[in-house]
Amino acid sequence: MASMKSMVDQSDWGCDLHGRDASRRQVTRRGFMKGGALALIGTSTIPAFLSRSVLAEVTTAAANKKKLVVLFQRGAVDGLNVVVPYKEKNYYAMRPSIAIQEKDVLDLNGSFGLHPAMTAFKPLYDQGHLAIVHAAGSPDTTRSHFDAQDYMECGTPGVKATTDGWLNRALQTEVLTGKPTAFRAVALGTQVPRTLQGRVPAIAVSNLADFSVAGKGPQTSPISNAFQAMYDESTDAVLHGTGQETFEAVKMLKSADPAKYQPAAGVVYPNTPFANSMKQVAQLMKANLGVEAAFSDMGGWDTHQNQGSVNGQLANRLKEFSDTIAAFWKDMGSDAENVTVVTMSEFGRTARQNGSGGTDHGHANVMFVLGGRVKGGKIYGKWPGLANEQLNEGRDLTVTTDFRRVLGETAYKTLGAKNLEIVFPGSRVSPSEFLNFSQG
Repeated sequence: MASMKSMVDQSDWGCDLHGRDASRRQVTRRGFMKGGALALIGTSTIPAFLSRSVLAEVTTAAANKKKLVVLFQRGAVDGLNVVVPYKEKNYYAMRPSIAIQEKDVLDLNGSFGLHPAMTAFKPLYDQGHLAIVHAAGSPDTTRSHFDAQDYMECGTPGVKATTDGWLNRALQTEVLTGKPTAFRAVALGTQVPRTLQGRVPAIAVSNLADFSVAGKGPQTSPISNAFQAMYDESTDAVLHGTGQETFEAVKMLKSADPAKYQPAAGVVYPNTPFANSMKQVAQLMKANLGVEAAFSDMGGWDTHQNQGSVNGQLANRLKEFSDTIAAFWKDMGSDAENVTVVTMSEFGRTARQNGSGGTDHGHANVMFVLGGRVKGGKIYGKWPGLANEQLNEGRDLTVTTDFRRVLGETAYKTLGAKNLEIVFPGSRVSPSEFLNFSQG
C-alpha cells in the first residue's frame, strides 16, 4: 500500500470533485486512490441504524475502543478573538474596531473569555469536558497557508519531504488486538487528507446517497458501477484486501435505510456542510463500524477584510463551529466518554487589525480539546503576553506550546500511540512534555 502515491486527478473528475460531473467522465483506478489509501468518491450520508448482527462481518475493533476526531480550521482562525485576552490593554489598543469588549465575552477564568458567538462551548468548559490551549502553534514561521497546513498535517514543521501524515503514523504505532475494519481511519470529504495519508488504509466519505451498489435498484450510479467492475476484475491486493472489506461495508450500509438515523433527543445540527460531516462522524461511530480516527475540516477562516467583532464574518463561523461540535458531543451520548476531539489551524493572525477591518497572517493560535477523559474547565499553556515587546516579530502572538505536544498527548492517551518519535520525528515530544489535559 505504501508504494501507491497516485492522487485524485481533476483531469479525470473535472472541477467538481463531489460527483456531479463524474458521470460524464471515465472513472479510472487513479480516481479511487489517494496517498496509499482507498478513497470512495462521492460517499456522504452514512446511516447509523445498523444492528450488531449486520455488522458482525466488518466490525472487528472492540466496541468501546477510544476514538480520536481531528478537526482542521483551514484559513488560519483568529485565536485572539476566539479566546479573548480581555485583561490585556494592548489587545484593545491594537484592535480599535474588531476587539471583543470585556462586557461581551463569555468569561472563563477572569482573564480570558470566549467569543460571545460560542455560547455552545461555555457549558462544555464549565462541565470540565473542554480544555483550551492558548498560544499554541508551529515552530516554523511560514505565513503560507499551503506550507503551514502541510507541515501541521504531516507533523514535521519545515520539512517538505514527508510523505505521510502524523495521524496515519499514530495508527501505525498502535498495538492491534484484532483485525482492523475498513472504517478504522475515515475522513469526511472527497479525498483522504494529508493527515491520514500513509501505510494504514484510510477512506474518504462524502455522499453515500450518490453511491449505489451496482445492480441493486434504479439509482445505480456510473461511479458505483465502475467501482464494482474494478472490484470484480481486479487481481490487485489493494482492491481484494481492504478494498473488498470496504465494498462489503458499503453494501451493508446501503442495505439499511439512511432515513432511519435520528440524532439523539434534543440534538439539532446546523444545516451546513461542516455540521453534516460531523453528524456523519457521529453516525459512523455509533454504528459500531470500528472507527478509531476520524478527520474533518472547515474553511472560511481567512479574515483579511471585514472580520467583524461581536457580529460579522468571524462570529458567524464561530457560531457554526461551536454549535456543530456541541451537537456532535451531545449526539454521542454515553459513547462520548471514549471520544476525544482536537482542533487545529495552520497559524493565527496578526495582533493588530489592518486597514480593511481584518487581520493578516500571524503565528500562535488556540487549540481546543474536548473529551470524556479530558480535564477541562482550564486554559493550558504559557501565556506570552501582548505587550509590543512580547510579540513575535513585533506583530503576532508568540508560540509557547508546540502544536505537536497537544496532538502527541491526544495520540498517546487516546490511540495508545506510545512511540511518539515515529509520530512526530525529531520533535522530542514525550510524556514528560505533556500538558496533562487528559486523564488517558
